[in-house]
Amino acid sequence: MAETAPDTRFADWIGRSQTIEDFIAPTPVAALEATLDSFGPVPGMGAPLPPLYHWLYFLPLAPTSELDIDGHPKRGGFLPPVTLPRRMWAASDVTFSGAIPIGAPATQTSVIEDVAEKQGRSGPLVFVTIRHEVSGAEGPAVTDRQTVVYREAPPGGAETVPGGTPAPAESDFSRVVTPSAALLFRYSALIFNAHRIHYDAPYTKEVEGYPGLVVHGPLLATLLTDLVRRDLPEAVLTRFRFRAVKPVFDTAPFTLCGRREADKVIALWVRDEAGDLCVDASAEIA
Repeated sequence: MAETAPDTRFADWIGRSQTIEDFIAPTPVAALEATLDSFGPVPGMGAPLPPLYHWLYFLPLAPTSELDIDGHPKRGGFLPPVTLPRRMWAASDVTFSGAIPIGAPATQTSVIEDVAEKQGRSGPLVFVTIRHEVSGAEGPAVTDRQTVVYREAPPGGAETVPGGTPAPAESDFSRVVTPSAALLFRYSALIFNAHRIHYDAPYTKEVEGYPGLVVHGPLLATLLTDLVRRDLPEAVLTRFRFRAVKPVFDTAPFTLCGRREADKVIALWVRDEAGDLCVDASAEIA
């Protein structure tokens, strides 16, 4: 993947920041637990927010009239006005340094760290790196470095799903998930995400050229941390990293997998029905 000359249009966005205050209400937590078919009691008032559940809060609230044809907010505002039409949450590196209590106020400060243009096999790409710092009632709690990638639409609208890399064959624990339109719709609603590829099947197939609804990258990441919670209930996550490798669709079940790599390191991944690696992740625990 080749670097291209920097685009001065985006230089002013590097270092841009915004701060959002929110209240960590218990209902979104309970709703996500129900969406994931939670295995245990729902965390209530005063309990620490489960890993990655901060994605339920500090949401951008664009009016419906300001959404683009794909359901995303129109370009500009906090994020740079990248004109490439396809946008994907490609990766996150999340460090958990403290607890965010449910039922208390919290603050998220976001900074655009970098905007990088590259040339990929499918054409031009723009990578935007955003660092989110979340502080709860007890002080700093989460640092979330997120990478968003923009790319061209495929010629003729026919999306090409990348060829697969075989996923690891051996895991210590796993869970098979059968995705449904209801699961994807519920998660989209919880994170106030109107991107149509997650709930509008005719648009997804006819306009974007995918074979089915696309399972959200952050949903897959949350399911992987939920897998750790199920199989290692006493573990406390201190870091979680994930990288999207291949899209997952609602056309077939997928498997969440985990393997102990060391005393405090867990390899995690998502394997599709063909045996391909779709999400590559890792967790560090205390």
